[in-house]
Amino acid sequence: MNCAAPDTGNMEVLAEFGSPEQQERWLRPLLDGEIRSAFCMTEPAVASSDASNIATTITAEGDSYLINGRKWWSSGALSPDCKILIVMGVTGEAADGHGRHSMILVPRDTPGVQVKRGLTVFGYTDGPHGGHAEVDFTDVRVPKENMIAGEGEGFAIAQARLGPGRIHHCMRQIGAAERALDLLCSRAATRTAFGKALADQGVVQDWIAESRVRIEQARLLVLKTAWLMDTVGNKGAHTEIQAIKIVTPAMAEWVIDKAIQVHGGGGVSQAFPLAHMWASARSLRFADGPDEVHKRSLARRELRKPRAQGPRD
Repeated sequence: MNCAAPDTGNMEVLAEFGSPEQQERWLRPLLDGEIRSAFCMTEPAVASSDASNIATTITAEGDSYLINGRKWWSSGALSPDCKILIVMGVTGEAADGHGRHSMILVPRDTPGVQVKRGLTVFGYTDGPHGGHAEVDFTDVRVPKENMIAGEGEGFAIAQARLGPGRIHHCMRQIGAAERALDLLCSRAATRTAFGKALADQGVVQDWIAESRVRIEQARLLVLKTAWLMDTVGNKGAHTEIQAIKIVTPAMAEWVIDKAIQVHGGGGVSQAFPLAHMWASARSLRFADGPDEVHKRSLARRELRKPRAQGPRD
């Protein structure tokens, strides 16, 4: 359906920040499903939950940029249809903090780009794109017109990309939780233990009811967040984006875990999709920012108003 990560986020980046030439060369074939893409941000040598740690360099040299660094968890890079990489790195020496970050387009076949290996998620390749790659960039030279938006714009672009992307992840996890609950109910209705159907066991009924409540709570919060994105934009929905990123993967992980339990040994086997679904849900608790970073930021935002108001009598 051409709505899988990282292509969805990369399409949004090119649509919002790409030049007309970049859009014609890369966005149009992405939208038409003719090619696939990769997103290269996370690095193995630093704690990438703090984006200021990113060490890949993008150095101006004449009418080109020279890129050096190593990335991993580069979703999409292993796909045989991958033709373009969006790479985040640092440019310039004068800028500080997030003003150093830039994003640049690197064609997959550029000399110096080397896919070292594929990475698995709890043993799974995790995705129709063939998994996640570790990629080396050694003196990779691309023309200056491949810079997206401009030097120093990378962090702002990343935030604009990750906001909708987090909603996409949560939508997918609600779908996974619904499927897990359906499998749980079907299994419980067709298996007997200790003289009665699993569906008649009180603990299983509790899991089913709790699953429905948790799914609906997450669904409503995700719907509110999507509505805010449409009406007030990324910044206006910041609190809700962080909230759904915390709540939804944990919800899906809990529901899928209970479905696994009802399936017994089958639940952890390849006979059912539950083990793979659980691994995906668990990985999302740190993908696109770990829970702890989102909670830290969310708490700081909640504390701004009372701190601005000062002490109360």
